[in-house]
Amino acid sequence: MVAVSREWREIPGRYNLVGSKCSVCGKIYFPTRSFCPACRRASIGKVEPYSVSRIGEVYTCSIVHDAPECNNSIKPYAVAMVKMSDGVMIAGQLTNVDLGKVAIGMKVRATLRKLDEDGPAGVIHYGYKFVPLEE
Repeated sequence: MVAVSREWREIPGRYNLVGSKCSVCGKIYFPTRSFCPACRRASIGKVEPYSVSRIGEVYTCSIVHDAPECNNSIKPYAVAMVKMSDGVMIAGQLTNVDLGKVAIGMKVRATLRKLDEDGPAGVIHYGYKFVPLEE
């Protein structure tokens, strides 16, 4: 269970794919960072919010057949590392996809979806998943 305060703090990044960009070296990070691990002290105060591209392609993927109990209703399902068009790598679930057609190089876009909820009267967690681009 995630604390409600943490849930609210993470909303901009998960709902809008907001990361950060170092104005010293230009590296982009997702999720957001307060300083650049490459530039270290030189980047303090020079890291700005960055809207990560929502379009990318599957870099690597796997089909999950035996999942934790909380995911029993959706298995089997596909997960992937997606390389966004701006170079950022993001891990996520592929949804609305024929599992037999999941492949490296598949063009996808990020979309907001319900992930889970904390009990019947609890906090609903939303986040990104990836859907195939229409060709």
